[in-house]
Amino acid sequence: MDTRYLDDLTPGQRFKTPGLTLTEAEIIDFAWRYDPQSFHLDANAAADSPYGGLIASGFQSLAICFRLFIQSGILAGASLGSSGIDELRWLAPVRPGDTLHSEIEVLEVRPSNSKPDRGIARLKYHAVNQRGEVVLGFIVNHLLRRRPG
Repeated sequence: MDTRYLDDLTPGQRFKTPGLTLTEAEIIDFAWRYDPQSFHLDANAAADSPYGGLIASGFQSLAICFRLFIQSGILAGASLGSSGIDELRWLAPVRPGDTLHSEIEVLEVRPSNSKPDRGIARLKYHAVNQRGEVVLGFIVNHLLRRRPG
């Protein structure tokens, strides 16, 4: 995939990634490291939770959704990081065996007034499961290089 620079993006443009399937072991491993709540760690305890079974940490789902787009390489040569994430919402639980893919929409493209070689692209991310349910949404303010030359 060719790198997309700030100048190559337009509001309304969309991207879709391949999927990734989460295993029970991956969910539990992530939870032990970063979000040690019983409904992420223990299938028996999770069965008695409001979720009725083991679910992935929302932070794990967020990281996967972001990773899938970044590893697509679309922004590889242009990315300078980000100033933050806006409007993060966890909309539905992610369970072992779910396959998530990312759908991204360009919301806004703003060249910098003070640094002409860069600007901000606001991208809306959705994580979507194998049933077509949106399980997560957020907006990333990507700092991107402008097209060289």
